[in-house]
Amino acid sequence: MDKSGISQHISRQFNVELEDVRQRVLAMGGLVEQQISDALSALIEGDGALGQEVERRDTQVNTFEVFIDEECSRILARRQPTASDLRLVMAIMKTITDLERVGDEAERIGRMAASLAGQERTGKKTYSAVEHLGNHVLQMVRDTLNAFARMDTELALDVAKEDSKVDREYEAIMRQCITFMMEDPRTIGQVINIMWSVRALERIGDHARNISEYVIYFVHGKDVRHISLEDMEREVLGRR
Repeated sequence: MDKSGISQHISRQFNVELEDVRQRVLAMGGLVEQQISDALSALIEGDGALGQEVERRDTQVNTFEVFIDEECSRILARRQPTASDLRLVMAIMKTITDLERVGDEAERIGRMAASLAGQERTGKKTYSAVEHLGNHVLQMVRDTLNAFARMDTELALDVAKEDSKVDREYEAIMRQCITFMMEDPRTIGQVINIMWSVRALERIGDHARNISEYVIYFVHGKDVRHISLEDMEREVLGRR
């Protein structure tokens, strides 16, 4: 095999390795998405057993992160990628860190759900608001994973825009919770667990936004963290 043939063979192998890692990220994302869905169901429906199952499955998320991180380290050492290939590996490593943290937040919600199971429910309006917030955040995670799968920067931008809406929902629920505790101190223990769960949902929204920013970084080669949504939009849509 001549040098050009060897080069093409190595290039094909490298592409296969990158695609394999990318698919594993999507598999990890699918597991994390299920964790969020189950944790939310456990919380809203008072299903303690499901909450405990979410807690147990968190180790699977951690295993994914460790394996993918090791694969990325091997690729960096062996292939020494440059340009867009390097950006892809870096985006993957950052993405799995955020996915692992999303898994931690889902595990926390599962733990709160198990603690709340069997207790008499107070503030049904608050639980309804929590469910709405949870579904909103879950959709953000789905959309950011789809953006990652297709490297769709416009969808990634949409995810980033949703984060401010999640923040407003979070703040409204927290105000409701404080009101409940002031009106009836007997609810303090239950409401604090709800507040921890709501905080976890808000953090999941933050992590979804982070992943959307990594997609934009990979495609455009520009770090869009810590810039305004207007500047991010100009970067993605090419506005001047």
